[in-house]
Amino acid sequence: MSGLHPLGENLPEECRAFAVELRKLFLGLGVSMRRYAVRRHRDPSTISRFLSGTRIPPWEFVFDLFTDLAARRGVPPTPAAIELVRELHRAAVRTSRSPGHAMEILQIQLADADRYARVSLAHQDVLGEALLDRKHRIADLEVRLSQAEAAWATERARADALERDLPDREELIKERDLLQQEVRRLTEELDEVRLRGRLAEERCLVLERQLAMVESQRPAAMPQQEEGPMGQEGPAASQRAVGPRPKILVVDDQQNNLLAMEAVLATLDQELVTATSGQEALKALLDHDDFAVILLDVQMPEMDGYETAAHIKRRSRNRDIPIIFLTAMGSDPEHSSRGYAAGAVDYMAKPFDPWALRAKVSVFTEIFLERRQRRSQGEDPAD
Repeated sequence: MSGLHPLGENLPEECRAFAVELRKLFLGLGVSMRRYAVRRHRDPSTISRFLSGTRIPPWEFVFDLFTDLAARRGVPPTPAAIELVRELHRAAVRTSRSPGHAMEILQIQLADADRYARVSLAHQDVLGEALLDRKHRIADLEVRLSQAEAAWATERARADALERDLPDREELIKERDLLQQEVRRLTEELDEVRLRGRLAEERCLVLERQLAMVESQRPAAMPQQEEGPMGQEGPAASQRAVGPRPKILVVDDQQNNLLAMEAVLATLDQELVTATSGQEALKALLDHDDFAVILLDVQMPEMDGYETAAHIKRRSRNRDIPIIFLTAMGSDPEHSSRGYAAGAVDYMAKPFDPWALRAKVSVFTEIFLERRQRRSQGEDPAD
C-alpha cells in the first residue's frame, strides 16, 4: 500500500488508538492510498495525515471506509464494530481540539450546504418547468372545454349529436381535474424546495462568516497594546482589575458544535467552560460561581435544554445567570416562547450569526463585570 506512512510521533493515546483502527479498515480495502484518494475525490496527503493520526478525519470519511469495505467483502459491518470506531473517533476529537480542526469541520459543513443548495436549485428548475407545462396544458384544456360548452349551450337542439361527436368531454374534465391536483402538489413541492434552498443559502452565508472568523484567529495572538505614559484609565481597566476573568458555560451534546463555539468566542477575554449534557452543566455550576452567561443547546438526550434551564433557575446561587438558548429547531414562536418561559434571556436559531452571538455575550459579560465591581466597592471600607 504505497503512501501509508508510520503513525505520528507523540500522539495522544486516544488519537493513536483511533488511527490504528482506521488503518485496519483501510488495509482491508486492498488498494493504494493514491487510488483510494481518486476514488473518493480527496487529497492523498490529507488521507495520509488521517491514517498517520496527525489529523482527525470527519466521521463521513470513516463511514465511507466502512461502506467501501462492505462492498469489497460482501458483508456489512456489525453495529458493534461501527460503535467501537465511533467511540474511538469521539475520544480522538475530544483530545485534539484545535481551530484547524474546527475550520475543517466548518468547511465540510459549508461544502454539504453548498451542494444541497445547488441540488435544490436544480430541483427547483425542474419543478418549475413541470409546473409551467401543466399550467399550459390546463389552459389548453380550458379553451377546448369552453369551446365545447359554448357549442353545447347554443345548439341545445343538437345536444345529442354533439355528445356523440364529443365522446371525450368527460375524459377531458377528468384529465383537467387530475392536472389541477398535480399543479397543486407541484406548487407545494416547489414552495418547499424553494424554502429549503433559501435556508441552505442562508446556512452557507453564516458558515462562510464562521470560517472567516476562524481563519482570522489562526495566526498567533495579537500582542497586547502598550499602555500610554500614564497607564490606561476608565471603567474597562477598573473592571479587569477586579477578580478573575468571567466564565462562559457552553452546553451542547455535539462535539463539533462545541468546537465551532470555541472558535467563535476564542478572541473574547473570557474563560470558556464546556459541557456535553445537562448533568455536566449542573455539575460545572456547582464547581464554579462566576459564570457571566450560559449558552445552552435545546435538543440533548436524557435532559433537554428546557429541563436543564429549569434546574438552574431553581438554584438560588445560579438563578440570576442569563441563559441564551441555541437551537437547530428554528425560531418558531412556540419554541421561542417555551424558551423564554424556562427563564432564557434570548433564543437564537442555528446556524447562528457569529457576530451577533459575540455581541450578546459581550453585553452580558460587561453587566457581570459591573455588578462584580459594585459589590467589591461596597465591601471596601475605604469607600
